[in-house]
Amino acid sequence: MRLAVIARVFGILLTVFSLTLLPPIGVSLWYDDDTHVAFSIAFGITLITGLLMWLPVHDLKQDLRTRDGFVVTSLFWLILGSFGALPLIISPAPDLNVVDSIFESISGLTTTGATTIVGLDTLPPAILYYRQQLQWFGGIGVIVIALAILPMLGIGGMQLYKAEMPGPVKDTKLTPRIAETARALIVIYVALTVLCGIGYWWAGMTAFDAVGHAFSTVANGGFSTHDASMGFYANNNAIMAIAIIFMLTAAINFGLHFYALGNRTLKHYWKDSEFRFYVLVTFFSSIIIIGYLYTSGTFSMKDSFLHGIFQVVSIGTTAGFASESFALWPAFLPYILLLLGIMGACAGSTSGGIKAVRVMLIVKSGLRELSRLVHPNAVVPIKVNKKIVPTRVTDAVWGFFAIYILSFFILTIVVMATGENFVTSFSTVASCLSNIGPALGDAASHYGEVNGVAKCFLILAMLMGRLEIFTLLVLLTPAFWRH
Repeated sequence: MRLAVIARVFGILLTVFSLTLLPPIGVSLWYDDDTHVAFSIAFGITLITGLLMWLPVHDLKQDLRTRDGFVVTSLFWLILGSFGALPLIISPAPDLNVVDSIFESISGLTTTGATTIVGLDTLPPAILYYRQQLQWFGGIGVIVIALAILPMLGIGGMQLYKAEMPGPVKDTKLTPRIAETARALIVIYVALTVLCGIGYWWAGMTAFDAVGHAFSTVANGGFSTHDASMGFYANNNAIMAIAIIFMLTAAINFGLHFYALGNRTLKHYWKDSEFRFYVLVTFFSSIIIIGYLYTSGTFSMKDSFLHGIFQVVSIGTTAGFASESFALWPAFLPYILLLLGIMGACAGSTSGGIKAVRVMLIVKSGLRELSRLVHPNAVVPIKVNKKIVPTRVTDAVWGFFAIYILSFFILTIVVMATGENFVTSFSTVASCLSNIGPALGDAASHYGEVNGVAKCFLILAMLMGRLEIFTLLVLLTPAFWRH
């Protein structure tokens, strides 16, 4: 591991990240909300730190190696999240302590969407804008790392995307250079954001809300400028429909979008095994939830359809917007939604969770074992997109799943040990580890009531979930640090 190379990368990242603090300063001055001082101080601290890290090694020409890539990828959200918390720490509004500020910042950058803030409707506009912007930048970071970095590191089965999936994935890089890959993905990401924002504005949102919600919708983050989240616009069917469309679009592998853009075709979407699997799971889950909401008398048929499909899409894509407090829905419905969020949407999207492709491979692997019980000598290969999946990939998927479940139970027990009840601990860990946002129990409305020690472990859960777990845990192995 070469510390100089890593310092150079983080110096550049912090210097560039400091520039993202300039738009909130402009928003503050425009709305005259007095938070520009906090953002200016945070800008200065972040810029100076970045330059101090970069200048001593700026002429270094060495490239990152795989081991360096693990360190950079693991520390990416932690470092940026910590510096991103500075405006929230310094600003008198929303009056957060250090732990809550870092929790809010990392929740934004990891596109989790869990919030500790109460009274969003009364916050200064610049703070509201900044939270949405954090999610937007986090979303593009998720896409670039998921499709350009993780396949090369072979994280938990994501090496499948080096050769097996349609789109720009070729051999060890999406395109000949990761920089070209990033540019292509950013163009798609920005285009979706612009279209989403225009749609929201056309449907009736203010320009401020349209921009903010477009940021968090395309990032599948779930932050809102209102305490009621999307429930603030629940009476506007057009806004709700636009949210559903763009949450789903952002939950699809961006490699498929890349392919569609380059080949001017949409046929490949349905040909993709993961896409079909995710659409079918979403469809049947929607039918179950809509049907139960109506037959239980919770809502009318119209409202059952609206809130049912919205929450299935919102939680299933791990966006985490709320049209209603689903934690109060009857019987098993909140837990079905949590399970959908744990699965997540497609790999290579802004969604969190285990990812549909992994769940699909686990299901296929289970069905193969059932077949082997009947036909012990049969050779039953697992296929994705009509191509045989290497045993190395299925082993990695099972390994990822095992570590995910183990991490989930350990973190749940640890959070319970801090004093939280079982429902709160179980749901907050599930939500943070899968980057969903909303939870049950004492965190049903917000995470403000969760104790500070538990929040520290939930921050770890958010980072583990966004980093595909292995990326972070590999740093704890002695073998990683041996020469």
